[in-house]
Amino acid sequence: MQKWIQRLANISAIGMFLILAMGALVTKADAGRGCGDEWPLCHGKFVPAHTISSFIEYSHRLVVGVVTLVLIATFYLVFRYVKRNDAKFYITMTVVMTLIQAAMGALAVIWPQSSLVLALHFGLSLLAFAFSLLLALVFTSFGQFLPQKRISSGFKTLVWGTTIYSYIVVYLGAYVRHTTSTGGCTGWPLCNGEVIPELKGATGIVFTHRIAALLLFLCILALYLQARRHYQGSDKLWFGSRWALITVSLQVISGAVVTWSMGNETAYLFTGMIHAMIVACMFGFLCYLCVLTLNDRKA
Repeated sequence: MQKWIQRLANISAIGMFLILAMGALVTKADAGRGCGDEWPLCHGKFVPAHTISSFIEYSHRLVVGVVTLVLIATFYLVFRYVKRNDAKFYITMTVVMTLIQAAMGALAVIWPQSSLVLALHFGLSLLAFAFSLLLALVFTSFGQFLPQKRISSGFKTLVWGTTIYSYIVVYLGAYVRHTTSTGGCTGWPLCNGEVIPELKGATGIVFTHRIAALLLFLCILALYLQARRHYQGSDKLWFGSRWALITVSLQVISGAVVTWSMGNETAYLFTGMIHAMIVACMFGFLCYLCVLTLNDRKA
């Protein structure tokens, strides 16, 4: 039974990752209204007409439905056969976040909402993926969340502060997409050919996100340097901080590629999905470090 639970946990994490990526595609392709103002039907049908926008939106809905069924099965088996309280917490939070984002998605179709609320939809998807990833890790060698070395309070503060700040940066990125402000800054690293552009409208929104992303990179770089200096002998802390730096570096690069590809619609959609997927991985590694700091208190 343990192997079945592990497989379902892995499928859940993969499914949540796919939902997050497809949600980013829905936003980038402006397909959120691809099924009109109907839910769960799409233009009055279970199988909609084969337009691009309806196909993207309906595929996203279908994947959410299938993954939700997998989560329910995983939830039952974890509470029935797994004794670890952290596993029960992770699957509970995954299910809760998935249900909330599904409800928000349905409401967004029926009653159009502000960009501030729509951006939160991606944030909830990110949390759902992070919890599902932690659940999957429970059944691996990384799932024994006790670090090999005591962690200083300063490092713990840096980990948690960086993780919370990363969520804010991700929210700003989602807000950029939902306000269709991406074109506010043409070119990278300069914005409209300027180091500091006129901070109005879409340009101000995009430039704020860029500065926030730069500060996030510096925070994770500081996290990595501290881990290398003090915790290189701890495989788990070293693993999490190293991959957090790798993914935030890829995030910066992919953000630049998204800007450069704005003239090509296909490339723009593809790079936007890649950017969202890298963001999810980065946040997942930061959450893993947070769990290590929590369990250090019990060591």
